Amino acid sequence: MNKIFFILSFLMGAVVLASNYLVQFPIKHYGLEEILTYGAFSYPIAFLITDLANRSFGKIVARKIVYIGFAIGISFTLLFSTNFTDLISIRIAIGSGTAFLVAQLLDVQIFDKLRKKEWFVAPLTSSLIGSTIDTFIFFSISFYGTDIPWITLSLGDLSVKIFVALMMLIPFRLLLKTLKPV
Repeated sequence: MNKIFFILSFLMGAVVLASNYLVQFPIKHYGLEEILTYGAFSYPIAFLITDLANRSFGKIVARKIVYIGFAIGISFTLLFSTNFTDLISIRIAIGSGTAFLVAQLLDVQIFDKLRKKEWFVAPLTSSLIGSTIDTFIFFSISFYGTDIPWITLSLGDLSVKIFVALMMLIPFRLLLKTLKPV
């Protein structure tokens, strides 16, 4: 279990770092530059990790993975992708950290309350609610009051996160077989 715990914690940190970096880049194809960033595609993997940990090892372990992944992800974000002379970069780090902790810890609680329902109810519901909360906390802290079209970007990102959350049910179901359920 220790090996899996550290792997999941590291993966969580890597997802946070990747998402914090990728959210800075709008998709400049098909007129999506004011609607979508690349970060929308990587961040839902954090919910997959949290939900797998919660289903397999319980909410206490899932919370620990959230905290360790947060520490790793934010530390690396501050080291590698935060430009301290750029206010937006600092706001992205603060927005990301705040949104991540609130959304992931909420995901753990919702998942735990729904764990006895049909296999897909807990991961889907907790990921959808967590993604919604995360998106609006992140974008409002990071970009409110700037020239960046944060409302349309947040709606575009949320749309992709919802789609990816649905797709994450496939690896969730498949990976459950490799992890020992509680």
